Amino acid sequence: MIPSVRRVAAALAAALALTAAAAPAAFAGQGRHGHDQRDRTLRFATFNASVNRNAAGQLVTDLSTGQDPQLRNVAEIIQRARPDVLLVNEFDFYPDEQAARLFQRNYLSVSQHGARPIEFPFRFVKPSNTGIASGKDLDNDGQVVTTPGSGAYGNDAFGFGEFPGKFGLAVFSRLPIDYRKARTFQLFKWKDMPGALLPDDPATAAPHDWYSPDELDVFRLSSKSHWDVPIEVGHGRRVHFLVSHPTPPVFDGPEDRNGTRNHDEIRFWADYINPGASGYIYDDHGRRGGLARGEHFVIAADMNADPVDGDSTAGAIQQLLDNPRINTSSTPTSPGGPEQAALQGGANTTQKGDPAFDTADFADTTPGNLRADYVLPDRFTRIAGSFVFWPRSSDPLFGLVGLFDPALLPNGNGFPSSDHRLVAVDVEVRRNDR
Repeated sequence: MIPSVRRVAAALAAALALTAAAAPAAFAGQGRHGHDQRDRTLRFATFNASVNRNAAGQLVTDLSTGQDPQLRNVAEIIQRARPDVLLVNEFDFYPDEQAARLFQRNYLSVSQHGARPIEFPFRFVKPSNTGIASGKDLDNDGQVVTTPGSGAYGNDAFGFGEFPGKFGLAVFSRLPIDYRKARTFQLFKWKDMPGALLPDDPATAAPHDWYSPDELDVFRLSSKSHWDVPIEVGHGRRVHFLVSHPTPPVFDGPEDRNGTRNHDEIRFWADYINPGASGYIYDDHGRRGGLARGEHFVIAADMNADPVDGDSTAGAIQQLLDNPRINTSSTPTSPGGPEQAALQGGANTTQKGDPAFDTADFADTTPGNLRADYVLPDRFTRIAGSFVFWPRSSDPLFGLVGLFDPALLPNGNGFPSSDHRLVAVDVEVRRNDR
């Protein structure tokens, strides 16, 4: 439902008044500037909260209680980080924002262990390609699985998931969303991207033939979805919150179907923000093209791609990090990333990347901890501060992120909250910006 003008105005005024909130104590000095800038510094964040569940309906059940330990920890992290605009990855999709409303009411609006509640009056939730049967043999194992939860169902779905909507995404905002101008790209076909890195079956002589022509006629680029969510930031300005969750570049074979897809899911945003390269793009309503020149944006996602470590296709994340239209002058860091890389050892000891940039605590055997999650503003937007919510083990908040514990695997990931860390970037919104 589109909020009334009065509600939008009231929420905008309240949100702008709250932007002076300080960063978490563990990250003092990395947060926002002083009181005089409170009306023009906003915190954008991304958090792969890993609250997906193994059965359809289970997340709503857990959200309804207000007592689920993992959900309480996730909510507390958000309450302490206090973003103005937040992308949550791996948040199972339910129609009519049912899960998002329950998360707000029963967790975010309730103090978790003394943290101040946080209200997001505006939410954006749309369907995900995960767990939607394609009707095709996408993994080339000789069978087409169309019954959720059975066999290799997820491998033949448009995006991996044992049931429709698993691993979805949701946007929570303290600032008004222009719902009428929002765009989704769930149905965009991979073959319609010029020069797409379509995977190749190494057992044949033909190029780029892992998927048959009839499969490519229906195959969707986005493993979840790509969304352009316009955020009204005050002073007549808006910021396009460009969000997605590219597939992990693993769990495949020499054809590298997931690695190439991850690369092109990232490339989608590189083209979308470039008026000279976005003409081929169409949204779910048939509107063509990307952002107009001069529009402000923030790209946010669990990109599943590290610049120098891990298994992503060469140059995948560099399509954004080396993009002249993106401000990469400040890389979010944490005190906990370097500490855990040293303590956990294993693959972390041979990595090339700075562990202060890590955002995910992955297996120590391989690939080790990685930088997987990003918040990237446009080049004309000044970054006022940034952080990764990963405290040191001596910090009282460390228990919110914790360490891998097999006893916690029933919640889906073996951590008190998630194997990913919340990443936040503070951007300045200037009154005279166009």
